Amino acid sequence: MKIFLAEDERILRVSLADELRDAGYQVFEFAEASGVLQKIAEESPDLLITDIRMPGIDGLELLEKVKQISPETIVVVMTAYSSVDTAIKALKLGAYDYLSKPFRNEEILHLTERVAELRDIKQDNKRLQTQVSEKFDFSSFAGESESINKIFDLIKSVAHSNASVLITGETGTGKEMLANIIHYNSNRSNKPFVKVSCAILAREVFESELFGHEKGAFTGAEKSRKGRFEMADKGTIYLDDIDDVPLELQVKLLRVLQEQEVEPVGTSQAVKVDVRVVASTKFDLKKLIDQGKFRDDLFYRLNVIPIHIPPLRERKDDIRVLVKRFLHEFSQGKPLQMNPDALIILENYKWPGNVRELRNLMERLVLTTTGNQITVADIPAEFIKPDISETNLELSDQWNLEEIMANTEIKLIQAAMVRSGGNKTKAARLLNIPLSTFRTKAEKHDLDLS
Repeated sequence: MKIFLAEDERILRVSLADELRDAGYQVFEFAEASGVLQKIAEESPDLLITDIRMPGIDGLELLEKVKQISPETIVVVMTAYSSVDTAIKALKLGAYDYLSKPFRNEEILHLTERVAELRDIKQDNKRLQTQVSEKFDFSSFAGESESINKIFDLIKSVAHSNASVLITGETGTGKEMLANIIHYNSNRSNKPFVKVSCAILAREVFESELFGHEKGAFTGAEKSRKGRFEMADKGTIYLDDIDDVPLELQVKLLRVLQEQEVEPVGTSQAVKVDVRVVASTKFDLKKLIDQGKFRDDLFYRLNVIPIHIPPLRERKDDIRVLVKRFLHEFSQGKPLQMNPDALIILENYKWPGNVRELRNLMERLVLTTTGNQITVADIPAEFIKPDISETNLELSDQWNLEEIMANTEIKLIQAAMVRSGGNKTKAARLLNIPLSTFRTKAEKHDLDLS
């Protein structure tokens, strides 16, 4: 830790400097405040220890100037003229603490240790904030499809506003990720991001969880507690599965959005909050409105900025980008690549679990693949089986059973050959038929298995 020590009494300055150096700190000595200001323009210390009374600029004025030049520098003042007024003034100007002369060397060493711990905590917090910001930058929502690019353009234009956002999309499409991106790229990024999973909150605690409660408001309320909206003050609240909010509480939620204030359970005293709301659902809220399960006025209040994330099966262009992203995330430097044939398999899969399912598969493949390339043989069989559902059949006024069965056989044989890496014996085993039968069927359908 780098320390600037400003003290005009030479004997005391040298003694303190030696003590701090012996404790392992890097110390720069100054007899006047002007020297501190000159040096601090070149490099900022972690800690400035300064006397109040010095020639020229005094310690309090130095404190003010240092806080302007280097806000991150922690300042401790020393004075032989200790008074409550002096201490309060120093603390108001941004001093971390003060020492009254005379003091023992152990006191300043103990104080310096506290400052070092505080500096480490601040650095850790700053590093974590940077990591979170990087994790949720715009590029973290990987994709190159037209639909994803349109979403990028939209959230870039609305991230800094305070307007409510309603995100819709199937399970696993990345609704929570998008909510985080909106928050961490907004003016509220250094304030709380509070998630509320509406689907798992019990109906009887829903109101107190969202709005808080006073002591004695209900059985078990032994002390007052802030709700999620107050916790998110100045930041963003993310209401996941907004469709699960009980109908009788939707009107109270609407009031919070309109008035920007909450009324904790057990009191009529409203509490002002400054919160941006981002909500998400996998359902069509308009249909729920028609069914009487969701309030239309709440929907319109939430749906100021609607964002729909298409399912992965509708944006196959993004699969390659996502595969590359997840390979990088899970391989931890291991030179692992995806075989082109294996990638084709993934691009043709329907992905009912969307991006979450793809991410889970890639993590599994990275862990189980022994070579430097993920091949078709590494992909679990359930991802290779062709889609032979009714919706995948070419239907006419009358179904042709023989034609449907023939097409299904062809798809199964082709899938088995891909899964087995072109090995006919393994392909026959996958289909649980003799090799001779496999060859006969391949010849019947005029399939080239070479």
